[in-house]
Amino acid sequence: MTSVAEPPPQPQLTVVRVTVDDPRVEPLLRELAHEYATRYGRAADGELNRYPAEEFAAPHGELLLLLEGGEPVAGGAYRRYDERTAELKRIWTHSGHRRRGLARRVVAELERSAAERGYRRIHLTTGPRQPEARGLYLATGYTPLFDVSADPETIGPLPFEKGL
Repeated sequence: MTSVAEPPPQPQLTVVRVTVDDPRVEPLLRELAHEYATRYGRAADGELNRYPAEEFAAPHGELLLLLEGGEPVAGGAYRRYDERTAELKRIWTHSGHRRRGLARRVVAELERSAAERGYRRIHLTTGPRQPEARGLYLATGYTPLFDVSADPETIGPLPFEKGL
């Protein structure tokens, strides 16, 4: 009789709400800065400092991380766009943990939190050189507010929306 080894158990994902100054946010900021600089060069300067940290904190915003084994593997945030609308920002998956559906989980957690805070709509933009992000938002039910058949480089930031 042959026995089949069971796969090792996967570490549990934990959702934590944090502030921008939490040391666990550092990988998110570092990797996003690298991604932006790699894709957009000097045009990306300042993107991560465009909004004050308090915009991503209660009562109008939130920053969350997914932890696996205590380490951040994905994260994202939202801020107030207007009274009814939250704006997603900083959606990130650690470079060593991509292709696992973690960004979908982050987006779902942010949507749930925004709805609990009374927001009825999500707005976001992603850069024209981020096809993975564009695909993520299309796959998770966001409506593109641009011509999806056009060359993204001719559009600039690609806006999306979704009702909650």
